[in-house]
Amino acid sequence: METLKRSDDSELLSAMTDRAHQLLRTGVTTVRDLGDRGGLAVRLRDSIAAGDVAGPRMLTATAPLTLPGGHCWFFGGQVGGEQAIRDLVRHNVRQGADLIKVMVTGGHLTPGGSAMWESQFTEAELGAAIDEARRAGKAVAAHAHGTAGIEASVAAGVDTIEHCTWANGRGFDEPVETARTMAQQGVHVCAAISADWRNYATKYGERIAGRLLGRVRWLDEQGVRLITGTDAGIPDAPFDDFAGSLELFEHLGFSRDRILALATADTASAIGLRERTGRLAPGLDADVVVVGDDPLESVAALRAVELVAARGRLHHAVGDRQTRTGT
Repeated sequence: METLKRSDDSELLSAMTDRAHQLLRTGVTTVRDLGDRGGLAVRLRDSIAAGDVAGPRMLTATAPLTLPGGHCWFFGGQVGGEQAIRDLVRHNVRQGADLIKVMVTGGHLTPGGSAMWESQFTEAELGAAIDEARRAGKAVAAHAHGTAGIEASVAAGVDTIEHCTWANGRGFDEPVETARTMAQQGVHVCAAISADWRNYATKYGERIAGRLLGRVRWLDEQGVRLITGTDAGIPDAPFDDFAGSLELFEHLGFSRDRILALATADTASAIGLRERTGRLAPGLDADVVVVGDDPLESVAALRAVELVAARGRLHHAVGDRQTRTGT
């Protein structure tokens, strides 16, 4: 948060461009940016699409909706009441947002803000955000750690839930009926766990770490559709080790072919890109990653990136840098 507040727009945009290069270098050809200040991610998205800079395809939510002083208020998305919510959704759409992000509960990044399990919006307020988003043809992603916020998000009809921790202030819940409703409604969950998951036991203790990580398997057992993604940008969540986050699924016993499907076709479909990417098929964008080892033997093989094609533009991974070679 402090880095964001200290940096002007040119500094931030330069840093964001560097992160886009990092993502592409490690084989990420599509990314959702779910928290942006001043439409900078829109500018970067458009520069990448025009071929002016190298980077993955970007979907951006611009400023996430939050309470005044609420979680991630420093992105500029503070709203109070249904009308302000509708106004900001319309503003974000005009600014070029591909989807709408709502901070349904608190989180760790905001000193003095709502606790991670505390809800920030009522179901009616969430409904107003979703109604405005639907009018503009936009999906809605809900940041939700707390059980009450998750349940309100499902009832209101969000498309994806980020984190989905099921925290209640005392521990963690396992509400089977809500999970089954999510499965029936097609609500997708991105656990947003970075490669740092191996350090959870040290950070939080074995019991809490087991519950945090095990919820991914539990959601899958309830039939909830999963997608892949990280919380890159917060402390200990790097941009250059997507494979490390996929190794969690391997650790939890997911088959490697399932993990590859989650990271490609399944996630592309969930975020509205099924007809553009996620598969190798005629008519789709040429998004291809070439690695030196077999990921069906170990997910770690995805770190051995030799070449990336993003929408037909070739990018050779050369040591610690990357060069674009054309179309």
